[in-house]
Amino acid sequence: LVPSLAEAYKAKNPGVSFEIAAEGSTTGIAAIIDGTAQIGMSSRRAKPTEMSAAQAKGVTMKPTIVAYDGIAVVVNADSPVSTLTKRQVEQIFAGDITDWSAVGGAPGPISIYTRNTSSGTYSDFKDLAMKKRDYAGSSQKMAGNEQIVAEVAKNPSGIGYCGLAYMNEPGVKVISIEGATPSKESVLAKKYPYARPTFYYTNGEPTGEAAKFVDFTLGDEGQALASKIGFVPVR
Repeated sequence: LVPSLAEAYKAKNPGVSFEIAAEGSTTGIAAIIDGTAQIGMSSRRAKPTEMSAAQAKGVTMKPTIVAYDGIAVVVNADSPVSTLTKRQVEQIFAGDITDWSAVGGAPGPISIYTRNTSSGTYSDFKDLAMKKRDYAGSSQKMAGNEQIVAEVAKNPSGIGYCGLAYMNEPGVKVISIEGATPSKESVLAKKYPYARPTFYYTNGEPTGEAAKFVDFTLGDEGQALASKIGFVPVR
């Protein structure tokens, strides 16, 4: 989302440049605490430990919700499995269920792909889908949504998760969770269980060009772009 917003903003404001590092929510929040960025991107709220670390440095962590997202559970396009219960999702990702035959699939071991530990989606999925349990020891950690989708598309035994913007990539199929599928409508109506806000974090009220970019993100053009990419606008 943010690279697309930055391009649109630069088209209107020649001479403005961006340095964007998409390395996970932990990195984005740490950059605000350390003063190395003006805006920290995060798909989760700052943790109490991060809030106190910021406070110790005289930094006021200000969250701004910029869009909503759903975390889609995806399997290989050729998988016979198309729906799972919330309990089954928890059991698969925690490693209680290890064979597809236990959930109506073809017999064979389940290959689990998750984000890495610095990712907000990694921790959000644990909170939303796994009752805060740890991932299966066999799960493979990926750097981003694109990598998870690419691995699941290549692996007939694969399962993973991704944001709404990545769920229609070729080679993967979105799983229905107890009859609910991730979409802008189901996220907005709070009918899809794995939905969450996404944030910009700033040190207090943003100023200068950063403030203008936050306003642009929340304005008509920014929110239309969020919708086009696959996020759910805040208004």
